[in-house]
Amino acid sequence: MIVTTGPHIEGKEIVQYCGLVAGEAILGANIFKDLFASVRDIVGGRSAGYERSLREARETAVREMIEQAQSLGANAVIAIDIDYESIAIGSGGNMLMVSASGTAVKIL
Repeated sequence: MIVTTGPHIEGKEIVQYCGLVAGEAILGANIFKDLFASVRDIVGGRSAGYERSLREARETAVREMIEQAQSLGANAVIAIDIDYESIAIGSGGNMLMVSASGTAVKIL
C-alpha cells in the first residue's frame, strides 16, 4: 500500500477514486508520564513517554486508515492529513488524540 501526503503518486496513474478514509486513535497518558513530563517542562528536556505515545497513536491511526482503504479495494492512499490534539479530562489529566485521513485510490 502506497501512502502519501501528496495529491498524486509520481509515475502512477490514478484509475479510480474509492473514497475518503480515516483512522483515529486516542491514548491515555498515565499519571507517571504526566508527572515526569511536568518535571521536564520545568527543568527542560524531551518527554520520551509522550513522544512514544504520540508515535504509537500516529501508527495506529494510519494503520486503521490503510485497513479501511484496503476494504474498499484501494491500493494507495493520497492526500493524507494527520492531526494531533490533546484532550483535557477531569482532574488535570490529558488524553492524546491522533486522526489520519486521506483519499483511497486505485493506481496502475
